[in-house]
Amino acid sequence: MTMKLIRFGKPGEEKPGVIINENYFDVSAFIKDYDEHFFADDGLHFLSEITNDAELPPLEKNIRLGPPVARPSKIICIGLNYSDHAAESKMQVPPEPVIFFKSTTALCGPNDNLIIPRNSTKTDWEVELAFVMSKKASYVEEKEAMDHVAGFVLHNDYSERAFQIERSGQWVKGKSADSFAPLGPFLATKDEIPDIDNLRLWLKVNGKIMQEGNTKNLIYKIPFLISYISQFMTLLPGDIISTGTPAGVGMGQKPGPVYIKAGDEMELGIDGLGSSRQVAVNSN
Repeated sequence: MTMKLIRFGKPGEEKPGVIINENYFDVSAFIKDYDEHFFADDGLHFLSEITNDAELPPLEKNIRLGPPVARPSKIICIGLNYSDHAAESKMQVPPEPVIFFKSTTALCGPNDNLIIPRNSTKTDWEVELAFVMSKKASYVEEKEAMDHVAGFVLHNDYSERAFQIERSGQWVKGKSADSFAPLGPFLATKDEIPDIDNLRLWLKVNGKIMQEGNTKNLIYKIPFLISYISQFMTLLPGDIISTGTPAGVGMGQKPGPVYIKAGDEMELGIDGLGSSRQVAVNSN
């Protein structure tokens, strides 16, 4: 069951679609949205039957894409999950995964503008591999964990470092501004990605490569993360978990640090998961 799921249309009015042989199609006549209900109700199987049997309306490829998952119950992020990023952050590799939340209101389309928050001085980039849950998970065994995954998606985990580190609180303060979670362009189902533990990640700022890594260097792998997180909270279908970023963030640049300013262009990608582009603009 190999599929690429997209959501298209104006912000807040997105409809579900699919990519088949690099062509875009509308499936909104059959499916309401890619949300918790869709994943919980074995929607991926139903969608595969539709794409095999139904005549689907085509879409223009230049249509705006939204995040490929409708607002999930939570976005969970893993911090310091690449040793090179821990080193550039001047932090120890954690003995257990660092978990923090990102507000669901940070979600936006893969090519939407990055809105630099008011009073921001240290907005930063982070290319990450994220995955989406397909079923409810609580106290999951590691060997069974991948049965709970719907697929994988590209994520830029934008961070405001002053808010994150200097404002007397948990990291969520620096992670949750509007537009700080561009997701997509598409959600690739598991069978689309034969080896999730060997994917190149990269990110450019104004055409210059700043981050380049590989998921083989993840300290805590996806099955372990699902098992681990599910000891502390119930994961629901459609929940997004982002696995961490390799070295090369603005905070770690030498000479530096280097932070995002209005007009900067971020491009990023992961093997098999496409690429995205965001242009920074100041908040109103």
